[in-house]
Amino acid sequence: MSDAKEAIEYAHANHERFLKELSEFIKIESISTDDDYKASVTNAAEWAAEHLRKIGIENVKLMDTGGHPVMYGDFLKNPGAPTVLVYGHYDVQPVDPIELWDTPPFETTVKGDYIFGRGTSDMKGQVMATLNAVEAIMKTGDFPVNLKFLLEGEEEIGSKNMKEFLKKYGEHFKADFCLNPDAGAISADEPTITFGLRGLAYFEMHVSGPAQDLHSGLFGGTVHNPAQALTELVAGMHDANGTITLPGFYDSVRVVTDKEREETAKLPTTPESYLKQTGVPALWGEKEYTPALRTGARPTLEVNGLLSGWTGPGSKTVLPAKAMAKISCRLVPDQDPNEVYNQLVKYMEMNAPKTIKWEIRRLHDSPWAITDVDNNGIRAMAAAMESVWGRQPLYRREGGSIGVVAMLQNICGVESGLVGGGLPDDNVHSPNEHMHLPTWHKNMDAFIHFFFNMK
Repeated sequence: MSDAKEAIEYAHANHERFLKELSEFIKIESISTDDDYKASVTNAAEWAAEHLRKIGIENVKLMDTGGHPVMYGDFLKNPGAPTVLVYGHYDVQPVDPIELWDTPPFETTVKGDYIFGRGTSDMKGQVMATLNAVEAIMKTGDFPVNLKFLLEGEEEIGSKNMKEFLKKYGEHFKADFCLNPDAGAISADEPTITFGLRGLAYFEMHVSGPAQDLHSGLFGGTVHNPAQALTELVAGMHDANGTITLPGFYDSVRVVTDKEREETAKLPTTPESYLKQTGVPALWGEKEYTPALRTGARPTLEVNGLLSGWTGPGSKTVLPAKAMAKISCRLVPDQDPNEVYNQLVKYMEMNAPKTIKWEIRRLHDSPWAITDVDNNGIRAMAAAMESVWGRQPLYRREGGSIGVVAMLQNICGVESGLVGGGLPDDNVHSPNEHMHLPTWHKNMDAFIHFFFNMK
């Protein structure tokens, strides 16, 4: 415990420098989905690699994935001790719509207890909290366990090259446990361990009709409008209860047990909390499940975008030649993205009118994951959180997807502990993304305790 105490004192003494280094990291515009930023994404990987070298990590290198690189490093000085794999991603989401940002997205701004900027919460801030904890221990004594690092640049685009990469280089990343701070907490006062993640299947639905846009006065009423056809098809994918109507969609879905209903009911994620967080007038969804179960243990189908016809200012009486919808499905145990694709195609075959042509394109997918809460790493993290917050953590299944968690589990045999300092109101993926600094500092302390608890 004295070693942990010294490391925590070091971390506290260096809070100001840690914040400056985070700001340097944020400045790198590592938007992985846009090829115009490819060089910046690589720059972010190089910045992180140099930072690891500076704090004492060895064998640091960038590894080719066929896309954005993976950064590897290790510190293997403790034969017989457990090995912890630290996961993180250095890529970020686009900043659009830029006009809704109150401050420049790649220049950090501190307002009270919050720091604003793209990537502060998701997840450069969480990466730096972990690296700061590692530095604090290394600068004040011997590191108690072995370390490996996997920092990727494609999480925000579905870790699309990670599966093949891990199949090729999986031996590099074998460990006893993976610390993954990309999940966040329910609130600043409620430390949280996430033991389950939903998977993802992402599609584009393209509908077309006439060879080109038509005059809506001359042809409206006799040519089926692709925009209308698309919206009718999308609307039919749910019934009045919010249940998804794709044929066979629930055939593989694991039943929610009575115990899980009881445990989930203990979480503070009440209907009122969802209303407060979202600002919607009322909640929606399957009435036989609570909101927390709908977002953690049940699959979904969501429209992420619609595009058709004239969307500029003023009017243009056009009957569009084509329409497109972006659709994502969050998947739960034991669903398979391939099966969901076939179910969506079957739905279209059964319901699409003869007046249109259609195509379903697969963009990317990621598998679901479940971690054993009796894992030694989970117990070490829970004890660490209790040391810092003075209370036991909450356990939850998260609605989001982090594909690498299941890949590490299935390919490398490594289970992950999903934690972090991100909070529900951080505006992740949205304008004015921010991070709560007191929680960031607490997580550094908790990570220090965690590493000592693992020895």
